[in-house]
Amino acid sequence: MATSAAVASSPAVPTAVIFDVGRVLYDWDPRILYRRLIDDDRALDAFLRDVVTHEWHFQHDAGRDFADTSAELAAVYPQHAGLIAAWGPRFLDSIGAPIAGMAALVDELEAAAMPLYAITNFSHEFWPPFRAREAAMFDRFRDIVVSGAEKLVKPDPAIYRLALDRFGLEAGRTVFIDDNAANVAGARSVGLIALHFVDEPTLRGDLQALGLLT
Repeated sequence: MATSAAVASSPAVPTAVIFDVGRVLYDWDPRILYRRLIDDDRALDAFLRDVVTHEWHFQHDAGRDFADTSAELAAVYPQHAGLIAAWGPRFLDSIGAPIAGMAALVDELEAAAMPLYAITNFSHEFWPPFRAREAAMFDRFRDIVVSGAEKLVKPDPAIYRLALDRFGLEAGRTVFIDDNAANVAGARSVGLIALHFVDEPTLRGDLQALGLLT
């Protein structure tokens, strides 16, 4: 089985694993919510392209309050004020099912006594209810760095350094897993063994090559 360059260059068996959350552990897409609220496909595409965009939402991951960002956006698109207002109270409806196979993979790592952590780009307002809803997953994690609470976002190297310091981990002995190539590059820049997540079978192969799974 082919392995990534990060796996091939790892000098020793890692001693901890840091996960991303969205699109690694759980599906996430604004379309999951808004397809329930906008019936017309073309109107839905236009709304997600021009109004509630990933770039607009990224402000929440960076620490801005929804009350401020929604007011600003509604002033530009008053005809969509109701749909914009729905983003905050219904944010959890934009989070889909667990990614196939990932809950079992986390179970296996926990059973092997592997310390588990996470770094997530997530709003400081939206994270607590999601964390509470998914306690069965996140109670296994020793600590989680949330970008909105820190006002630092991936791929800024500073958020990885903060996490390593807080978690008490050595970068060269720690695996980091993320679906975003820029976030993977940011993690590698501080010395983490960073794996680009594609799907569970690919990740499982990389973790087996690193000696973390049998």
